Amino acid sequence: MLRRSGQLFAGVLVGLLLGGVYYLLSAQPRGKPVELLPPQPLRVHVAGAVERPDVYSLPPGAILQDAIAAAGGLQAAADLSRLNLAQPLADGQRIEVPLQAESAASSGPQFVDSESRLRLNSATAPELDKLPGVGPVLAQKIIEYREQYGPFQRIEDLLQVDGIGPAKLEGLRDLIVVP
Repeated sequence: MLRRSGQLFAGVLVGLLLGGVYYLLSAQPRGKPVELLPPQPLRVHVAGAVERPDVYSLPPGAILQDAIAAAGGLQAAADLSRLNLAQPLADGQRIEVPLQAESAASSGPQFVDSESRLRLNSATAPELDKLPGVGPVLAQKIIEYREQYGPFQRIEDLLQVDGIGPAKLEGLRDLIVVP
């Protein structure tokens, strides 16, 4: 009797196993297959002391040196001492390559490494005015906000200033720093 029960149990187990295999082989696939998209190129605006200032498409992971090469290289009067050639690029970024004479005389913000970005909490209204899209009125609003509420704790706090929205903030992000 025990032997017969064992045979019955083994038969049921084999039947379930064969049924499961049949189901897996005959079942229709569910859902859609995952489709991997190719990485999107970065678009950067290279301006200043380069041979061909323009907007260039570069592969993801490109660095400042790649952008300068795409723009035909540097002009003879370009000042590389203020640029970080290894800095990674971001989509929509504007890169200004300064001239040597401009570097010494310029007090305005330039696109360079984080150490030479405009310090938001100590910048004067004329310095803020030189940022793209700011102007004298918005520069004064930034100063007034800073005086009323204290120093900015993070760059995103600029969104509290009347006249600065997400798009303008993104345009300023690489030009300013909040220490």
